[in-house]
Amino acid sequence: MLKILIMLVIAYLLGSIPSGVLVAKHFNKDLHKEGSGNTGTTNTFRVLGVKPGLLVLLMDLLKGTLATLQPIVFHVTTVNPLIIGLAAILGHTFSVFDEFRGGKAVATSAGMLLAYNPSYFIIACCLFVGFIYISSMVSFSSIVSAILIVIISFFYHDWVLSVVAIGLTSFIIYRHRSNISRILSGNENLVPFGIYYRLKHKG
Repeated sequence: MLKILIMLVIAYLLGSIPSGVLVAKHFNKDLHKEGSGNTGTTNTFRVLGVKPGLLVLLMDLLKGTLATLQPIVFHVTTVNPLIIGLAAILGHTFSVFDEFRGGKAVATSAGMLLAYNPSYFIIACCLFVGFIYISSMVSFSSIVSAILIVIISFFYHDWVLSVVAIGLTSFIIYRHRSNISRILSGNENLVPFGIYYRLKHKG
C-alpha cells in the first residue's frame, strides 16, 4: 500500500510540472494572459509557435507515460497502471506548482495510453490527426476522438481501460465546455491547415 501511495504522489508531481508555463517563461510570455489563457499544448502552439508547442507536447506526453510506467518498472502488480496514470492527469489539470491550474489533459492522457496500451494509443492518435485535418479544430478533434476511443475500448475486453476511457472522455468534454460553445457559434479558433480552414479561407 505504501508503494502505491508513493507512486501516486510521484505521478501527481510529475503531472504537475507546468510544461507550458516553463517553456513560455523562456520566451518571456505568460500563457495565462495570452491566447485562450490555458497552459496546455494547444495554447502553447497558438502563442509561441510550432517548436515550443512540440516541446510542450512531448513533455506533457512524457508526464503521462512515465507516471503510468511506474508499476511496470517497479514490478508492483497490486495496482493497475492506469490508476497511477490518472494521478498524473490530475496533477496536469490542477498543478500544485501553478496555483492548481493547468491544461485540459489531452496530451497527458495520450501519454498514459502510450504506456498502458501502445496499439490503443496509435488508434487514438490516428483519429485525432484525422479529425484535426478535417475540422481544423483541436478542441473538436479532441472531443470526437475521445468519444470514439471509448467505443473502441470495448473491443479490448479490458474493463479498467473502458471505465478510465469513459471517465477521461467525460472530463475532457467538461474541460472543453467553453470550446463547445465557440464551436456551436462558429467562433472556435482554427489551426492554419486542414479542410475546414481551406474552405473558410477560400478566395
